[in-house]
Amino acid sequence: MASRARHRPRLVGSEDHAEAVAPRSRGLVNQVDLAYERIEQMLVNCQLEPGRFMAMQDLQELIRFGRTPVLQAVSRLAADTLMIVRPRHGVQIAPIDLARERSLLPLRRDTERFVIRLAAERSGPSQRNQMLHLMRLLRQQPENMSINKFNVVDRKVDQLIIAAASEPYVEHTLRPLHTIFRRIGWLHHTHIAHGQNLQQSIDCHVALLDAVANRHVNKALAAVDDLIGFVDSMFDVLEHEIDPSLLDCSLAYLDPH
Repeated sequence: MASRARHRPRLVGSEDHAEAVAPRSRGLVNQVDLAYERIEQMLVNCQLEPGRFMAMQDLQELIRFGRTPVLQAVSRLAADTLMIVRPRHGVQIAPIDLARERSLLPLRRDTERFVIRLAAERSGPSQRNQMLHLMRLLRQQPENMSINKFNVVDRKVDQLIIAAASEPYVEHTLRPLHTIFRRIGWLHHTHIAHGQNLQQSIDCHVALLDAVANRHVNKALAAVDDLIGFVDSMFDVLEHEIDPSLLDCSLAYLDPH
């Protein structure tokens, strides 16, 4: 009697395992990145008010992502000091401490100068073409550009220059600093500089992109110093004129009026 063939389960090799797991892993990583970007955007324009407490489920519903990508995105933002995880209570949007954030400007300047030098030296033709494209976007009708539209371009500028520098280590330092100071710019242009266009911000970024795209290192470094100086000048006004409840929404409840 012929023996019945025995079908053994096929062992999954490393390549098969990679094929089976990688798409799901890539999908999760992409969702985490998207969740992070969506929350970051809401932090920059203060749609998520500084000082606000939120249940994790409320945050999930707000940005329309599942629990796992939101948890991981929040973990990254907490490491960036932009959110505070409150065990068993959810999360808090970190209040804005103007003195602390102003003290971080020298760190941003020094790190930015390091990255800008690398970007000017290492950028490839495609990256330089992208820089020229972003310059054209910034130059188109600057008087009609809103701070929200500017911040979208500004974020692309930051990402492009970090990519051109080709030094992954610095991204973890610069990324949260860019978010912090992008929010400072939003507060300044939205609540202080009423009616003023973004010409000075645009000029600073155009000069920076032009110098990096043309590999003029010294001009690029000078453009960084000009940009940081402009951001520093915003603090002079914000420290005296901004409503404190915009820096920490919980203070609004202390107003007797």
